[in-house]
Amino acid sequence: MNADLLSLFLHFLMLSLLCVGGAITTAPEMHRFIVGQAHWLSDTQFTSSIALAQAAPGPNVLFVAVLGWNIAGLNGALAAMAGIMLPSTTVVMMATRWARTNRESIGVRAFTAGMAPLTVGLFLATGWLLAEPYVSAPEHRLTSLALIAATLALTMKTRISLVWIVLAGGLLGGLGWV
Repeated sequence: MNADLLSLFLHFLMLSLLCVGGAITTAPEMHRFIVGQAHWLSDTQFTSSIALAQAAPGPNVLFVAVLGWNIAGLNGALAAMAGIMLPSTTVVMMATRWARTNRESIGVRAFTAGMAPLTVGLFLATGWLLAEPYVSAPEHRLTSLALIAATLALTMKTRISLVWIVLAGGLLGGLGWV
């Protein structure tokens, strides 16, 4: 596989500025670029990379390193992580410092309130991207939709930690029930 590391770095650099709610919220655009445009990974490899990284302990952003690794080894992991971390970290540090001193300003309060629906929308797009292969497969459709509905209901109506919901989903999958 001949991955253009500069292209990978620059694309993730741009995505870094869209990572409202975390890097996972840009997974649909990562998928479009890595799978659809550059053809560096297949759909299955992309989804498996995210699943592997999310199952491992550590920061949520590690899936970016796994994607980079699967594209171009250690150099790919470094290019992807540098691209995703440098701009967002710099902007967050500067904005946090500024917002802390101006926290009572109407602009800061409006910005904070406006980011909530954007973050929810990005999470929903990512969830759909990861669920779509299963929802579109006739043999998994009903089970997948039922699990999505159950997860949504449990998340919205109870205080059960998402860790337990994910663990239950993994257990059901491991037992072959889904």
